[in-house]
Amino acid sequence: MALKIVYPICCGMDVHKTFVIACIAETDKKGITTYKSHRFSTYTSGLKSLLQWLLDHECADVCMESTGKYWIPVFNILEEKCKVVLAHPKYVKAIRGKKTDKKDAKWIADLFKHDLISGSFMPPADVRQLRDLVRYHSKLTNMVSSEKNRFQNSLTVSNIQLANVLTDTLGISSMKIINTILANPDGPIELESLIHGSLKKKLPELSLAVDGIFSPEQAGKIRVIMNHLDNLKTRKDELELLIYQIAVPYSAQIDLILTTPGIKSTLSAIKIISEIGVNMEVFPSAKHLCSWAGLTPTNNESAGKKKSVRVSKAGCYIKPLLVQCATAVVKSEPPPRDSQPLSSTQEKTRSQESNHCHRKNASNRIVQYAEKQ
Repeated sequence: MALKIVYPICCGMDVHKTFVIACIAETDKKGITTYKSHRFSTYTSGLKSLLQWLLDHECADVCMESTGKYWIPVFNILEEKCKVVLAHPKYVKAIRGKKTDKKDAKWIADLFKHDLISGSFMPPADVRQLRDLVRYHSKLTNMVSSEKNRFQNSLTVSNIQLANVLTDTLGISSMKIINTILANPDGPIELESLIHGSLKKKLPELSLAVDGIFSPEQAGKIRVIMNHLDNLKTRKDELELLIYQIAVPYSAQIDLILTTPGIKSTLSAIKIISEIGVNMEVFPSAKHLCSWAGLTPTNNESAGKKKSVRVSKAGCYIKPLLVQCATAVVKSEPPPRDSQPLSSTQEKTRSQESNHCHRKNASNRIVQYAEKQ
């Protein structure tokens, strides 16, 4: 029995850095498929020619492989006039030994005409722009963490063991001590005038902790790290202003997400929206959403035996965020209760008042950030 033709006229694309190979598969009523291939440049003019070529052949259904970032300009130009399906590379991998650019495009078209390719979730363009900024914010946060580790490594190499005494080696007291040492490596250090009052009892330990040697190389490295950290903080603040400005249209959805236990940060709510969008109809159920986010184990069953599996690598941005929010709920202390138990109506009223106040504060913060920008 032959496979059903779902898309009589469709196009498969093999996207590269400098060119795109497009192959239109047109199937007639007798089930005979004819193919037309063409190569286009990835310059904007070439992609516009690709769109016009598709329209001339009345092809509105397109499938392409998500190759690095090269697919994004193609998708942006085609999405207005065509229905574009973005496929994961593992679902469209060609047979080894029979792989060329034209054959790859034809293979994608053959799979797609029978609807054998599962498309990736693609939110609207405005959500994708927000996602790009939020992911960049996450990258900057990772860079800050890396620089802090390098800072601590330099202190360890120099045998400045402030981390054994102070909770935060980048705190106010610690930075005063380090700046004093950098300014006068061989001079005496008046610790009592540099530290917070609560640290006075730790003066003997601090005296031992700062008894190290800063080499000129390590001192120069620490100065570079400190300047880089200050610069990263400034850039993060600028990026957050831009994120809050773009997130203003989603204030209602952000307020709704903030009612979820464990999610109290407006930025966390924005990050969730940037990954999953606001239209939940694209996910048939909550389980499908969890699976897409990489929070559920995959299936691996053979001969009636279920083998051990792990969660997938999907959701590399949203998965850590959701895990952190869930961990915050697990580790949080239960809310204090009155001596007299509340009725269900009273508990519901208190919860609604608390959520309303929290949503109002979140909306105000978004507007304030947008006005600053």
